[in-house]
Amino acid sequence: MSAIYILWLRELKRYTRSRAQIIASLGQPMLYLLVLGFGLNPVFKKAGYGSYFQFIAPGVIGMSVLFSSIFSGLGLLWDRQFGFLKETLVAPVPRIEIMIGRTLGGCTVAVIQGLLVLTICLISGFRPAGWLAIPVAVGFMVLIALLFAALGVIFGSSLQDMQGFQLIMNFLVLPIYFLSGAMFPLTNQGKVLGFITALDPLSYGIDGMRSVLLSAATFRPAFGISIDLAVLIGVGCILLVLGAWRFSKIEV
Repeated sequence: MSAIYILWLRELKRYTRSRAQIIASLGQPMLYLLVLGFGLNPVFKKAGYGSYFQFIAPGVIGMSVLFSSIFSGLGLLWDRQFGFLKETLVAPVPRIEIMIGRTLGGCTVAVIQGLLVLTICLISGFRPAGWLAIPVAVGFMVLIALLFAALGVIFGSSLQDMQGFQLIMNFLVLPIYFLSGAMFPLTNQGKVLGFITALDPLSYGIDGMRSVLLSAATFRPAFGISIDLAVLIGVGCILLVLGAWRFSKIEV
């Protein structure tokens, strides 16, 4: 357990050490939130869907958690390049503990990032259906972060160079985000697009957050909270097992 705590703490310190990194990581979410949220708000209201700012805020929070958690796998490549990973792996510690510590660290950083974006949303005018819904939304953030932090570990354990990681992440992350319904409603879609979005695990995380943060009068869930939780937990467990198996095969 000590190895898990040390690696978790190391990932947290890596994030909080640089204030510039924290500020820079908020730039893209604020761009989506403020420019699209307020810019498309009149069009969204004319279409009869209510406030677009209210609608997109949970999607931007989910985007922030997604990017931060999945790119935590990039730290594996940095550690491999500078030799820290080799020192960690030769220590008399089970690799499963190392993997859990790194995954929990990436998850924690992603949730902190999501909370910062949620705070910006609240300051900018976002109002949840009830303040007690915020802790439930944080629970969905944790599930999203764990799922994609495990996915980041899988890719970080499989690749040898940072260029390959960035190419795969750019090819994978942007479709995951844009097909999740973060920027458009998932209801009343065509069969093809509906099938594709149903395969995206982030769709269930954002749908769950919207279900608890927005009132039933302004938002109709695409799947339902029970299905959202079941998919996030199930896929998260599968990716954690795959991540642990792939991490155990690392050769340095």
